[in-house]
Amino acid sequence: MLSMTESDANYGSSETQPESDDSVMSQVTDARLVDQARHNDPDAFGILAQRYERRVLKVIRRFIPDRDLAMDLAQDTFLKAFDRLEQFDPSRRFGPWLFRIAVNTTYDHLRKIKRKGRWALFSEAGEDRLPDPEAPDPRGNLDTSQEVRSVLTDIPEAYRTVLVLRDLEGFSTSEVAAVTERSEATIRWRLAEARRMFKDAWERRQRCIDEEQLG
Repeated sequence: MLSMTESDANYGSSETQPESDDSVMSQVTDARLVDQARHNDPDAFGILAQRYERRVLKVIRRFIPDRDLAMDLAQDTFLKAFDRLEQFDPSRRFGPWLFRIAVNTTYDHLRKIKRKGRWALFSEAGEDRLPDPEAPDPRGNLDTSQEVRSVLTDIPEAYRTVLVLRDLEGFSTSEVAAVTERSEATIRWRLAEARRMFKDAWERRQRCIDEEQLG
């Protein structure tokens, strides 16, 4: 689910265990919190951030392996969301809108890195430095998760986003459609294409590795 909220409303007896402020606030809808935040409630957006911060960070780390950098991008995501609250359509869900900002913020960062050289995409530290030409190719030492991330970079963004959200993060088709602002039919088609692209890219990579080992 897109929402990070878990309600404890049914735990224990309401007559003998009055709900805490945190429990009450956990039941306030996103729409109401957004409305309060737009009317200068200093705490409302903070509650929204707490609801989504872990999931936003997890999604970003599918693209950015370095935790500190991913946390910076997550913070940028929430800052952008806060600045753009007036642009948010209250007739829609807050979660998909927020994840769309997170994905776009992440891709903006990756584009900047890519302009400085593809090698930077393989740096766990996210450092913008050129590789030592005498050093061995770092791609030969990638573990499985890094290999997956490497192969994903060969898939066009529109398809990569669908694959990451649907297959790696477990978003439903309708949730992915809401995040990307595309129809569910389009998402199903892109997912099938993305899976095919990934399979082809993975097999190409494995053939290259096998040929290098034989050589």
